[in-house]
Amino acid sequence: MTVIYNKKRQKEKRRELRKDSTKAEKILWEELRNRKLKYKLRRQYGIGYYIADFCCPEKKIVIELDGGIHNENEQRLYDIERSKGIEELGFRVLRFKNEDVEDSLENVLKTIKENLQNINF
Repeated sequence: MTVIYNKKRQKEKRRELRKDSTKAEKILWEELRNRKLKYKLRRQYGIGYYIADFCCPEKKIVIELDGGIHNENEQRLYDIERSKGIEELGFRVLRFKNEDVEDSLENVLKTIKENLQNINF
């Protein structure tokens, strides 16, 4: 069986991404960690060729946070392809802007909770 989760060659990159988390990632992680939403979520989780900002493997949900660079056309196109690639592996991708987390955290958490609760395998 092919390993698609947390490939060893991605280990250093995942570690760097956790170390260099954005303000929005730090805020959201505090709300997601330690099963605060009833499910185990992981940060900087490897899925195939990609590293997701946050992932709930049990519910197959990926949460991506997008900063200002994601407004650029080339980056938007890459994000679309990236989401398709992750979805092809059986995951649902939720995308939020960093500003959403910083300014409307309750709305972001509500959306995440609804998705976690509404997916049954």
